[in-house]
Amino acid sequence: MAHELRGKSAIAGLGVAGLGEAPGWTAWDIMARASQAALDDAGLTLGDVDGLFCAMMEDTMPALYAAEYLGIRPRYVDGTMTGGSSFVNYLGSATAALAAGLCDVALICYGSNQRTASGKLVTASKPPPYEAPYRPRYPISAYAMAAARHMHEFGTTREQLADVAVAARGWAAENPEAFTRDSLIREEVLASRMVNDPLSVRDCCLVTDGGGALVLVRAERARDMPQTPVYVLGSAAASHHRQISQMPDFTTTAAKESGARAYAMAGVTPDQFDVVETYDAFTINTVLFMEDLGFCAKGEGGAFVADGAIAPGGRLPVNTNGGGLSCTHPGMYGIFTVIEGARQIQRRAPGVQIEGVDLALAHGNGGVLSSQVTAVLGSAATL
Repeated sequence: MAHELRGKSAIAGLGVAGLGEAPGWTAWDIMARASQAALDDAGLTLGDVDGLFCAMMEDTMPALYAAEYLGIRPRYVDGTMTGGSSFVNYLGSATAALAAGLCDVALICYGSNQRTASGKLVTASKPPPYEAPYRPRYPISAYAMAAARHMHEFGTTREQLADVAVAARGWAAENPEAFTRDSLIREEVLASRMVNDPLSVRDCCLVTDGGGALVLVRAERARDMPQTPVYVLGSAAASHHRQISQMPDFTTTAAKESGARAYAMAGVTPDQFDVVETYDAFTINTVLFMEDLGFCAKGEGGAFVADGAIAPGGRLPVNTNGGGLSCTHPGMYGIFTVIEGARQIQRRAPGVQIEGVDLALAHGNGGVLSSQVTAVLGSAATL
C-alpha cells in the first residue's frame, strides 16, 4: 500500500542567488534573492507564502528573522536545524504541513555569504565537549577519521577518493553556475596540500557564497502552475550521533536507515534512479553514501566511484552540477541537492542535462556525518 504522503506535494518553483562570490550582499540578502527567484519561477509572490522553512548560520532563530526580512507573516514556521541536511528534511515537514492544510504555499530558503565574509569553512556550533581538548580541525578532522577507518577496514585508496573529486569537476566543467570549472586530474588531487591526513585540500568542499530556495504546493495545484511539477515521493531522516566520537561505526552512516525508509515510502529501489545528488562536503562522503544508500555493498564504495564511474559518461550520474566539491558550498549544501535533482527532472539543468530523468535522489548530510536525510523526487510518470 502506498504511503499516504507519497506524491502529495510538488516543487513548483526553485531559485538560486549569489553563487560563488556575492560581494556586498549579506546572507539575508542572498536568501531573499533566492526566495524571490523561486517565487517568480512558480508565478507566485511573497504575499502567497504562508509556510516558511528556513535554516541559516547567522542567527539562532533564522525562520523568524527570515520572515521579518521578507516582510511576510506565515501561519506555519519551521526552523529545525540539522545542519546541511535541514533543507532536505524540510521536504518531509512541508509535505506534511501542506497535506494537513496547515499552509498552502511552503517556501524553503537559505543564504550564506561565507566566502566574502570570512573566506573560511566555519561553524556556528559549540565545540564538541569530549573532542575540543584535542583541538581538532573542525569539521575536517571528523571526516578524516571516517576516511582513515574506511581505508583501514576495506582497503579504500586515496586514488579512489581523488576520483570522486575529479568526477565532480567533470560535471562542473559544463555548468556555468559552478564556481570551479578548470580541469582536474587524479594526480593533481593526490599532490595537493594535505589538510588532515588522508584528506587533502582537493578532497574538501569549496567555500563560497550562495543561496537557494524551493516553493512547494499540494500536488493538484502544481499541475496548473508554470513549471513542470517535481513530486516528493519519499522522505526520511535518521541520526546516530552529534559528535564524531559518539558515532557507532565510522564506516556506516545513518543514511542506511534514512535511505531504506525513503525508498519504502516512495516504492522504489536504488537501481531505478536516473540521477543521484548527494552531499559531498568531502570525497569520503560520496563513497559512504554510495554504500549506505544501496548503490553498492559496504566496503565497495571506493571501487564503485573509481575510474570515472560517477563522472560524465559513467555508470551512474552523481552530483551532476559539480556538487559541493566543485559547484558551490556556502556553509550548508543540502538545498542544492534538491534543486539539481528537480532541475534534472524538469529538463532544465544549467549544466549537463541527463536524458530522460524521471526519478532523482537528493540526500542531505548534517554535522559530522550526524544527520542524514534522504528524499526521492519524481516526475508525473512516477506517480
